This record gives sequence, C-alpha cells and structure tokens, in this order.
Amino acid sequence: MSIKYIVTGGAGFIGSNLVRELNARGEKDILVVDSLGAGEKWKNLVGLVYEDYIDKADLFDYLDGISPEQIKVVYHLGACSSTTEIDAHYLAENNYRYTRTLCELCLAAGVRFIYASSAATYGDGTLGYSDADSSTSAYQPLNMYGYSKQMFDLWALGSGLLEQIAGLKYFNVYGPGEAHKGDMRSVVHKSFDQICQSGRVQLFKSHRPDYRDGEQVRDFLYVKDAVDMTLWLGENPTVNGLFNCGTGTPRTWVDLVTAVFTAMGKTPDIEFVEMPEHLQGKYQYYTCADMDKIRSRGYPAGFYTLEQGIDDYVRNYLLPLLVQR
Repeated sequence: MSIKYIVTGGAGFIGSNLVRELNARGEKDILVVDSLGAGEKWKNLVGLVYEDYIDKADLFDYLDGISPEQIKVVYHLGACSSTTEIDAHYLAENNYRYTRTLCELCLAAGVRFIYASSAATYGDGTLGYSDADSSTSAYQPLNMYGYSKQMFDLWALGSGLLEQIAGLKYFNVYGPGEAHKGDMRSVVHKSFDQICQSGRVQLFKSHRPDYRDGEQVRDFLYVKDAVDMTLWLGENPTVNGLFNCGTGTPRTWVDLVTAVFTAMGKTPDIEFVEMPEHLQGKYQYYTCADMDKIRSRGYPAGFYTLEQGIDDYVRNYLLPLLVQR
C-alpha cells in the first residue's frame, strides 16, 4: 500500500474538492480521513479515487503502521465547522487538540503539514483582517468555533512552528460538495433552494445606519480557488506561515443573490427580513481578506469573480442535480 497524501475531512466540502483536484492531476495514492456518521456526506466520495478511507478516530493508530517517508503532504481540513456549536470541550478537543497532535506527528516525521484555520478568528472585524503574525494574538473570535481555530494558530505561532507549517484562514467558501452542511452551507446554495421553492430569496435587513439592507459585504471565495491555494502551499514547502484564503474583493449579499438569479435565468426577487435577535450582536457587516502576504510569497493565481464562480456552480453542478431529482 502506498500513501502519498493524507486528507482529513476528505469527505467534507473543501476536502472532497481537494481530493478531486488531486485525482485530476493524476494522484491516486490518497488516504481519506473523515467521520461519515449517518448523514449524506458520503456522497462526496462517489467518483473519487483514493487508496484507503479511515475514520478520524483511527488515524493516529493507522500512522503507526506506515512509513512516513512515503507521505508527501498531510492536508488537515477536518474539523467541526459549525459556528453555532456550543460544546466548548468538544470543539477544543476536535479542532485544537487533534490538530496539535497530528501536527506534532508530522513534524517529527518530516512530513509537510497544511492545516485549515478560519476567518472566524477575526471576530467582528474591527481589528481588521491582516494575517500578519504580529496581529494574530489580538483578535477576538465571536464564537467557540472561531476560538478553537485561534487556539491552534496561537500555539503554532508561540511555538515557532509557523516557520515549518502552513495554515489557511478560509473566508466565505462556496461551491459543489457543500449540500451536507445543512444550515452551515453557503448562501449561494441556500438561495438556489429558495428560488427553486418560492422564486424569491430572503436576506437579513441591516441594523446599522451605515449599511443598507443587503449591502453587508463578505469576501466570497469559490471552492476551486480555495483548493488551488491549498495545493499550492503543499507543493511549496518553503512557503510557511498563516495565510488568508480569500479574494481580497468584498461583495454584497445583493450581488451574490443577483448572480444566482442570473445564472438560473431568472429576474431577481429579494425580500428583506428581520435579523434574529440572537444574531444581531454577532453579525459581521464587512469581511475582506488581506491577500498581500500570500502574494508577497509568490502565489500566482487569479480568482473567479463572484459572478464567474456562481455561474459555474449553478450551471454545472446545482442545475444538473435538480434535473436528477
């Protein structure tokens, strides 16, 4: 048995797309690590080619039985990504402790380690979105998910390990393979469903006078771009540190929903509804990745525009699935 790449969260959203792109590049010696449970995440594995699959609970025992010399890169994308999860112990163990243990094993074996952080570490954005090391400790995440990601970022930074590994702070990623995420799936996917069901999309009203309804902005990133940057870091072992993974171009929710309507060949119909009270104090009105750091390290690729990414997603993935229902 030969294992060249390990992808944790390999049946998940970004992970399954990463495995698919490795396959497109001729790579098949892949170990997929995940926890499938009783949901439909398993569907993301259909059509992928990989050497083996194991549950995340068995990974460390599995690593004892193989030679680390054959492993080129570990892409650690597995995590609980629910921003509404309230079990702090679970998040700390799953997102921080597990990541730390895997990182230490990789470093001891001389294996390239790439891991997923999150833009949720930036909190409400009042301190900006710089991925500079000097800024990392100042950020105040708004939920335990974001803090569990920051826990590892801070440990890696304080231990000097960001000089040997690479992490990505993914912003608002959307694209094929996210259907299993339920309420955590992108607004692109949710909007598509709403349009199919009612012909209309609901967006939250603004509760700030400096933002009109629907004019709140995010840095939306197509999953194919997220995968490209992740693989680029895996292929460039001298590029280490914590990096933003976004486009650097903020767009509004109205822009996003309009692009979905357009890709479906429909006229936009948007209804603005009250934001739930429990979200009002935790809602981000602006996010935008500062991409200067990764650019300065030589990352060459451009990005899908919001309209290009949504058009590809809707026309080539969501609409064909609708026909199959």
